Amino acid sequence: MRHVFERPTTSLRGIVDPAGARRGFALVRLDPAPDLADLVERHWVVRWDLPPGEGFTQVVVPHPAANVVAEASGYVAHGIPSGLFERTLTGAGAVVGTKLRPGAFRVLLGSADAVRPGVRVDAASFLGTAAGATGLRAVALAERGDEHGAADLVEGLLRERAECVRTPRATRDLGRVHATIAALVAGELAPGAGVADLAAVTGSTPRSLQRLFAAYVGVSPKWVLQRHRVHLAAEMLAADPDQDLAGLATAVGYYDQAHLGTDFLRATGTTPGAYARRCAASGDARREALHSTLTGRAPGA
Repeated sequence: MRHVFERPTTSLRGIVDPAGARRGFALVRLDPAPDLADLVERHWVVRWDLPPGEGFTQVVVPHPAANVVAEASGYVAHGIPSGLFERTLTGAGAVVGTKLRPGAFRVLLGSADAVRPGVRVDAASFLGTAAGATGLRAVALAERGDEHGAADLVEGLLRERAECVRTPRATRDLGRVHATIAALVAGELAPGAGVADLAAVTGSTPRSLQRLFAAYVGVSPKWVLQRHRVHLAAEMLAADPDQDLAGLATAVGYYDQAHLGTDFLRATGTTPGAYARRCAASGDARREALHSTLTGRAPGA
């Protein structure tokens, strides 16, 4: 029987304007090895090759999880950002990342520093002195198109660390965190569910769940609920920018459109209406580029 935390997440929730992102870079996702599935949600590789003088800025609305990222400038673990995560790409290159399960960074790092908002930690501090060199080799493989080889390299480091830090208590606590978030993401709770409903997933109390998330994740269960609703709303707007915003608010669990607008603006930096218009424009541009490729005509011709 598969544990709930072994279900991979395949949606693009959190990537602002997915259609626009597809024009700026290529994204490949890889499932972790089974023996690391309790700590790792997935590996991801981003590759880009932009014309000289052209840049592309991608914005991500963070999930309640840390990422360990290898790139040419170093190998660094990023905790949950305090705001939006933005990255501008230029030239050509690749990045190899590992999205950890919520709470897993606290276990791997072995320190409460893991739950500080916006924390950045050199991977060598918990993955060993070989981490930097291994990260560079993984990036080189990714640049050559060998994503699986890159993931294998970083998994060797993660596996060695996991064997040192796994304990029965950590396994139990992470299982409770994962079960709670998995139920939310899988749609097993009603759209308007509250913290008490989240706690009921594992037979806990709201206060116990709050303490668990404070110790392992670094954000509250209420934050997780709000962020999930914003991610879901953004995903639905990207799929259908013309939909009614009041109906959207109800569908994702808000009592009214105003509360959706407040949370959406705080999380994404834009209003739902402006986001819908951006996604519509990106979708039109992507379809025009595809049509031009198929017909051999220049865009706009």
